[in-house]
Amino acid sequence: MAMPKDFIDTNDLTKEQILAIEDLAMAMKKAIKVDGYYPHLLRNKSLGMIFQQVSTRTRISFETAMCDLGGHAEFFGPGTIQLGGHESLGDTARVMGSLLDIMMARVDRHKDVVGLAKGSAAPVLNGMSEYNHPTQEMGDLLTMLENVPEGKRIEDCKLAFIGDATQVCVSLMFTCSILGMDFVQFGPKGHQITDGGLQVGDDKIDLLAIGKANCEKSGGTITISDDIESIKGADFVYTDVWYGLYDAQVDGVSYMDVFYPKYQVTMDLMNFAGPNSKFMHCLPATRGEEVTDEVMDDPERSLCWVEAENRKHSIRALLAAFGKRTPLEDEGIEYSAKEELHAAIAKIDALQAE
Repeated sequence: MAMPKDFIDTNDLTKEQILAIEDLAMAMKKAIKVDGYYPHLLRNKSLGMIFQQVSTRTRISFETAMCDLGGHAEFFGPGTIQLGGHESLGDTARVMGSLLDIMMARVDRHKDVVGLAKGSAAPVLNGMSEYNHPTQEMGDLLTMLENVPEGKRIEDCKLAFIGDATQVCVSLMFTCSILGMDFVQFGPKGHQITDGGLQVGDDKIDLLAIGKANCEKSGGTITISDDIESIKGADFVYTDVWYGLYDAQVDGVSYMDVFYPKYQVTMDLMNFAGPNSKFMHCLPATRGEEVTDEVMDDPERSLCWVEAENRKHSIRALLAAFGKRTPLEDEGIEYSAKEELHAAIAKIDALQAE
């Protein structure tokens, strides 16, 4: 299957394509961090960044990654451009797609990023919607690939997501199921992936059915449970904020009453999962609620800080993979990642030519 023009949903890519992009991410990370060599694969290209929501890691990662690649980024915040207002979404996409080389969009509604991609001649990357967060998951996967336990492959690993079925939880299920990993969501009934479908535009999507279909191809597994026994043997323990915690009441019950203390990630929970389990969080975190300071700041067990940095490294690879690449022009320049980088680019070229 040829690579799509856009990166809207992890499920649009094959396992081979996902891992090829991660190989490119690792090669460029090594070239920059070890060798000080910046691969200008998008020299003089322009990235348009559309944000309907506030952002720290996603905005900084996209903007600096584009700069690393020799291009430049333009930020369009809420209310600064037409996006489905007086001008139709299709017309906006058509215009922006002719003025920019590549776009990313963090939107309130998934149908908007889908509409942008449909109408734009330039590639569009999904920076998060109410449905999924695929660029986050590429950074998460890069972090896991760098921390696969000795003697294991990524396919042998188990990830346990603790808490609410956020779009990050759903995206992790998609990624793990495509790769053939074991995925667990340990969360209360009413806040599980199995609790009904998700309304996306005019469609109601059965999220669990998508994950199970992926597992039939990959050999992965999905477990949704409120039994803590389900997290035993996890290599990676992941959590996200309890979104509703900031609401006074949800059906008469606060989120703190729903999730705390059973679903708070403590060192006891980490050790129950496994003595060498690693902690992950997409950030921002609410310390003392979904995770304790002890876990988050543990230098051996916590990966959340390198995970945040890996957003930039993985997004750099996504931009280079989906954008119209310029020649490296590294003839006569010696750096340790050169062979790996050229091999990764050649692999992407081959996958796009299929």
